Amino acid sequence: MSKAYVRTNFHEARWDEPMIYELSTPGTRGILVPEVEDEIVAAVGDVAASLPDQVKRKAPLLLPEVDQKHVLAHYIHLTQEAMGSNLSNDLSEGTCTMKYNPRLGETLAMDDNFASVHPAQDDSTMQGVLEIFYKFEQIMKEISGMDRFSFQPGGGNHAVYCAACVMRAYHASRNDVKRDTIITTIFSHPTDAASPHTAGYNVITLYPDEKGIPDYEGLKKAVAETGDHLAGIFMTNPEDIGIYNPNIDKFVELVHSVGGLCYYDQANANAFLGVVRAREAGVDMCHFNVHKTFGTPHGGEGPANGAFGCREFLTKFLPKPTIEFDGDKFYRDYDRAESFGKVREYFGTAGVILRAYSWTMMHGAEGLRECANISVLNNNYLEKLLLSIKGLGEAFQGNGITRQEQIRYTWEELNKETGVGTDDINRRINDYGLPYYWESHHPWVIPEPMTLEPCETYSKCDLEEYYLTLKKVAQEAYDDPEMVIGAPYKSAAHKLANAMDLDDPEKWAITWRAFLRKHGDKYLKVK
Repeated sequence: MSKAYVRTNFHEARWDEPMIYELSTPGTRGILVPEVEDEIVAAVGDVAASLPDQVKRKAPLLLPEVDQKHVLAHYIHLTQEAMGSNLSNDLSEGTCTMKYNPRLGETLAMDDNFASVHPAQDDSTMQGVLEIFYKFEQIMKEISGMDRFSFQPGGGNHAVYCAACVMRAYHASRNDVKRDTIITTIFSHPTDAASPHTAGYNVITLYPDEKGIPDYEGLKKAVAETGDHLAGIFMTNPEDIGIYNPNIDKFVELVHSVGGLCYYDQANANAFLGVVRAREAGVDMCHFNVHKTFGTPHGGEGPANGAFGCREFLTKFLPKPTIEFDGDKFYRDYDRAESFGKVREYFGTAGVILRAYSWTMMHGAEGLRECANISVLNNNYLEKLLLSIKGLGEAFQGNGITRQEQIRYTWEELNKETGVGTDDINRRINDYGLPYYWESHHPWVIPEPMTLEPCETYSKCDLEEYYLTLKKVAQEAYDDPEMVIGAPYKSAAHKLANAMDLDDPEKWAITWRAFLRKHGDKYLKVK
């Protein structure tokens, strides 16, 4: 695209696609598995009969019975109803770094010589996979300044939980078990409160000062009130509003002075690759979201990986196994007496680590820094465009602080003047070929929020297209607010009948079996 424009003729396929279970017909098969040969039966006997009763299913698996053609059609329909970083201008996933992922990484990860390896194999048969993990750890150590990394966590939330476990093990090793409280900040990722709380910690949340910077005076007060119960601090930097904490060294010094540990959530690392490191900030632990920052597909509810790093004095508490090299071979070390244990099976998501390793090797040190530079440049260019739109502002606007890789905007003024809110705008942009943007974590601290993160893979033209589309929708809100509120009209998305259902766990159903258990009577009557 040589010139930015609004995609007014966009129209997405809308199949009203049923669940795969609704396509099921009893007795239908996609493939007929051959019967076991007689000689195999003779050699191994009745395997099912030899299993203990407690591992045998009491009823068959509830699986859809669909033939190959309709399975293929079903998933093609779903892909035609999707938008994402490879299809559309998806710079909108603020805090989550949606970027274009090079096809080379996908090719490597799908190679049979790699994809067929199983983590239960003996180390001698998977030296290549272990070498990739080991070498990528060395890269992460250089980028962060930490002394060791574990790739066992399944994502950012998991890495923060891992940090809480390491923190607890550290204090326990010093017989300092009364340290039961952590501090976080309101614009850090919510996991920086939720994961330590899940690990058993009490949580104190700091709010920002008038410039949007985490309040240092508030920290001093919290530290004084917590006393010797403070285990540490968990903080995202830069925070999700795009502001880097210039007092980070003072925060670390104060927490260390009372015996606490400092944890750095670096899921927003697109702002500072090759620019600043966790070690120089003085923190003890950190994590990166490998599946976002390092050029692998976003891993929400899927194959993600959190890279957890720490300083030398904490390495003995790392989850096991760690990946080691004795000068001759790579191996997994389970002999770690002070390890807190595990946060999941095996040692990491191999496909994600391979993609990330290839991505960093393609870029090199200078390329990583260029990613950060372009991310910040893109963000600030987009900011200048968007703040010219009537009805749109940003959190802590006019504070004189340069934003990093993302910004939390607010449609509060437009909402007051037209009744159109951020949810309405979010649906309307779908009609112009743009995916949903990230609004904010709940509950909203910034009213009618919109959080954008235009990372390094988006061009000047992409940014201008996004701006022109939002400008058009904002003008529509002033001209015909009911039309915007009724959106979308040309996309596969839809308006929720009752958005409050999302906040009601009694109505959630993660599996088809759970859905039928909770809603089957009503649903089947409607059908």
